Amino acid sequence: MRHGILISLTGSAALGVGALALAHFWTPGSQAETDVNAASTRKTVPVVIASGALAYGVRLEARNLTVAQFPPEAAPQGAFTSVDQVLGQSGGPPVVLAPMAAREPLLPAKLSGPGARPSLSADIAEGKRGYTIRVTDVSGVGGHALPGDHVDVVLTRDLSDDTRSRRMVSEVVIQNVRVLGVDLNANPTSAKAALPKTSTLEVSVEDAQKLAVASELGSLTLALRRSGASAVDPVRAISVADLSGGAMASAPLAKTVAVVRHATAKPRTAPPPTANAAFSAMRITQGDKAADIQVPSERAGAGA
Repeated sequence: MRHGILISLTGSAALGVGALALAHFWTPGSQAETDVNAASTRKTVPVVIASGALAYGVRLEARNLTVAQFPPEAAPQGAFTSVDQVLGQSGGPPVVLAPMAAREPLLPAKLSGPGARPSLSADIAEGKRGYTIRVTDVSGVGGHALPGDHVDVVLTRDLSDDTRSRRMVSEVVIQNVRVLGVDLNANPTSAKAALPKTSTLEVSVEDAQKLAVASELGSLTLALRRSGASAVDPVRAISVADLSGGAMASAPLAKTVAVVRHATAKPRTAPPPTANAAFSAMRITQGDKAADIQVPSERAGAGA
């Protein structure tokens, strides 16, 4: 009997230990520990990120930067891997050329060269040039074309051979070029429109030559593009003939002038009789009064 009780107690203890072990294995805490251990063995790479929001023109310091671990497939291409790589370049720390949010990875495209200042030259892309054209409040899109926007440049010129008629032609010189600066403002975070006098555009060398020639031929106007639109549309030159379906240019100038003159001409009056015309006497009576008048022979004959 005692042996039976002992065997029962031993079996119960074994079942209890097994149940405890099974419960411990399936508890959430144990699963979380397993996930943490798996994550600790996963491979990561260091990426330099902004420790806080960075505005345009800020010269970077160590307090602005920190290092975070990214999965290799999530690390941005060209990202810095250490703070010294950013700040230890010969010439001094770079400055921020594009605003960055907190914890955003630092990329070379958003920074100037070593020791540079937040100038327009530091923001020009590789292989591009900055070309400035003169604008007004109208040709400069009312001051709404700000640094960072994209515009088309339109040339309007007069091809008239003489002063009797005007042959105005408008054509697009270049499309989808970035505005680098407006007057002395190169800050891409600018949001307030201003009346500009000049606009500096980021163009290729060939486009800079086109603008130089176009500025001598006529007036240049900016056309503001929708944000994010990059398509280059097929265009053609537009002349006066394209206005009002071509009606303005279809009628010859001489014919138009003749119509105007005819509409404004005064009614013609009969010429006075010549000195050598034949006259005859005619008596006109009214009641007891009578008078003799001289009339041309034709009218005298008719009255008779």
